[in-house]
Amino acid sequence: MKRLFGGAMRGLALAAGLALPAQAQTFPERPVTMIVPFAAGGPTDTLARILAQAMAGALAQSVVIENVPGNAGAIGAQRLIRAKPDGYTILISDLALPAAPLLNAAVTYDLARDFTPLGLVNAGPMVLLARSGFAPAPEAAFGQMKAKAKALNLGHSGLGSNSHMCGLLVQQALGATFTEVPYRGAGPAMNDLLAGTLDLMCEQSTTAIPQIEGGKVSAVGVTSPARLPVLPDVPTLAAGGLSGFDFTLWHGLYAPPGTPAAIVGRLNAALRAALADPAVRERYAQAGRTEFPEGELTPDAHRARLLAEQARLRTALDAAGVTPAR
Repeated sequence: MKRLFGGAMRGLALAAGLALPAQAQTFPERPVTMIVPFAAGGPTDTLARILAQAMAGALAQSVVIENVPGNAGAIGAQRLIRAKPDGYTILISDLALPAAPLLNAAVTYDLARDFTPLGLVNAGPMVLLARSGFAPAPEAAFGQMKAKAKALNLGHSGLGSNSHMCGLLVQQALGATFTEVPYRGAGPAMNDLLAGTLDLMCEQSTTAIPQIEGGKVSAVGVTSPARLPVLPDVPTLAAGGLSGFDFTLWHGLYAPPGTPAAIVGRLNAALRAALADPAVRERYAQAGRTEFPEGELTPDAHRARLLAEQARLRTALDAAGVTPAR
């Protein structure tokens, strides 16, 4: 009886082991939902819609965008954590994912435990923007920001967001303190900057570039060490006066904790296929985004970067004396 029982258990274990590759071969059998944890019209939403369309072709299934904004992306992240680990719900997020727990005590997720990295998407800088007419030239903006700091407001997408982190680092580098104005997403903040009711904001290149090229906002500088080829006339913040300033953010895809390795592999393959599409590459390049090397596109490389990034951000915030808001 014991031998029969043991044999049956081994058979079940073998069947379970064989089920994952078969599951991956048939996955997906229905549309996949990609959570964007920010408002529609923002930079992550823009990147996500380009990626979703390309991944849909690779998966031979629709990839549907679901905007779940709030709490600097944490509400969307929690939505992913609660989802079934079957590959049908994924998340696209950026540095807000590792930064939010460091800046907002109400965000308690654990990166190593609660997320399954699927792969990196691309990277790019932010741009420090000012309302139209704020300063006659980028170099004059720094003097104005220092001289009138108490009278200026700086918008961001909520505690723990990229724009919040960027704004903190800008203030630290300037030795100035602005009045911070939180929004539910980058889109609403940009609307107020365009209307002139907001003075300053850090915005991702993805959505900053069209507004700069249209002359609707002023570009003070890009946060990367080098100028962007698509914005050759906009200096870096480091060259403009904030020596050594470097804030480059990246996006990645995530699945819920416990997602089977075979499904992770299938989604990673679809991501790679999408990123190899020349049309996708061109659209991302126009948005000021850069590709990751082939060797960094694996889920393991993504996980390593995610955890290292949170450690780096923690060090930067500790040095700035920033503690999580309650």
